[in-house]
Amino acid sequence: MAPSLLAAVEVETAPNPERSVIWLHGLGADGHDFEPAVPQLVRPGDPALRFVFPHAPVRPVTLNGGLPMRAWYDIIGLNRYAPQDESGARASDAAIRALIRRENERGVPTGSIVLAGFSQGGAMALLTGTRLPEKLAGVIGLSSFLVLADSFAAERQAANQDTPFFMAHGSFDPVVAPGMGEEARGLLVAAGYAVEWHSYSMAHSVCAEELAAIGAFLRRVF
Repeated sequence: MAPSLLAAVEVETAPNPERSVIWLHGLGADGHDFEPAVPQLVRPGDPALRFVFPHAPVRPVTLNGGLPMRAWYDIIGLNRYAPQDESGARASDAAIRALIRRENERGVPTGSIVLAGFSQGGAMALLTGTRLPEKLAGVIGLSSFLVLADSFAAERQAANQDTPFFMAHGSFDPVVAPGMGEEARGLLVAAGYAVEWHSYSMAHSVCAEELAAIGAFLRRVF
């Protein structure tokens, strides 16, 4: 049974976009979280882009005392040894692929789509981006980490082996330790992925310099 399509905030930078960015928010946020960043990512004369900011499902999150909030999957703990909600992550992977197919149906080929995310959303961007059997234009993981890392080697697909990856992390991040981001980058690089890495003097957030670098990355891959 196909997953129901996630509701999303959409921003088109000009009419008739032929390129899309699917951007996944972090734990407890929603699709509006990065909507204000769009003007900082584009310049006059850039190709028309459609930014798709989906809302994750609301579910109880163990890490936050079981409180219901928007989450791509349940989080039991934020370290590499904590149990992982595999079924939740798999369901969100299927939902993200459905969003990609919807863009295809609207005339945007997968090769003209960038998959991006922040924190837990970045973990999902990395999961889907490495396992998708169709080539993407690029993958962006911000302040993120690898989920289901144990199955990465067996499940990764060749389609995005040469796809540009952009990763960035705050050096003072108290939520997702910088080492988790560095470990994710190391695993990707060891597997032969081309990862552009940035570190910023910030906590669990984004900054203007980072958004400028993301804008430059989008211009290169598009």
